[in-house]
Amino acid sequence: MTKATHAGVFQLGSRSVTRMGYGAMQLAGPQVFGPPRDHAGALAVLRAAIESGINHIDTSDFYGPHITNQIIREALHPYGDDLTIVTKVGAKRGSDGSWNVANSAAELESAVHDNLRNLGLDVLDVVNLRLMFSTHGPAEGDLEPQLTALAELQAKGLIRHIGLSNVLPEQVVQGRSITDIVCVQNMYNLAHRHDDALIDSLAADGIAYVPFFPLGGFSPLQADALNHAAEQCKATPMQVALAWLLQRSPNILLIPGTSSVTHLQQNIASVDLQLPAELLASLEGIGAVPA
Repeated sequence: MTKATHAGVFQLGSRSVTRMGYGAMQLAGPQVFGPPRDHAGALAVLRAAIESGINHIDTSDFYGPHITNQIIREALHPYGDDLTIVTKVGAKRGSDGSWNVANSAAELESAVHDNLRNLGLDVLDVVNLRLMFSTHGPAEGDLEPQLTALAELQAKGLIRHIGLSNVLPEQVVQGRSITDIVCVQNMYNLAHRHDDALIDSLAADGIAYVPFFPLGGFSPLQADALNHAAEQCKATPMQVALAWLLQRSPNILLIPGTSSVTHLQQNIASVDLQLPAELLASLEGIGAVPA
């Protein structure tokens, strides 16, 4: 099997992580709510990820809720010293599966303790403050109260590092004025390039950028262009999209999620897919196609 370490590593705060990571969202049930259809399969894909060399897992206790973290603990605890688990806080799930804002100081502290308990950890490697102003895109908002609350939990030794998710560039600037920020997790892919300048500025400062939805929101024309590129590479569209992200900037960390070991292996294989210059040039045009 292709090893995830072939994509190289990046320094995430004090942690050295493989650029190809694993996102645990799909380990929960439909709509990221309730238990998985295949519990044994969820355990297997996590163990296969670690066996492949991945040492970076992205999760949250509001996946399920609680279920994804409990599955991670069941599959991998006690954790290897090099495994970095990144989680996020700022939301909670309603009994109907709804996604609701939960970012008061008390709610953030409760969420940190939920993550610690369900993962079986004494300290969380990285906690991302996830803004829930909208589902897949950021909106303006003051981060000072939330980041101050997380910084206090960091001072108590419950959190090693703090990151941001679903934020605007100006919120990143504000966040960095309040506390050290080790990563930013936003929607970004070939078709959605709004964070190009942010990625470059973060790279200059050694801060990780973690894109979610690597195939999210493509128009039919954009999907056709990606499919054509994949045919030229004898690869899947997902593999091309992931390879493009890896080649886009060295500070980009990937967290594709899947509940299938086969799909996991396909995702990891993208780390060895080197896109030639002429294909990269053609892919650059995808973002210019009207959505």
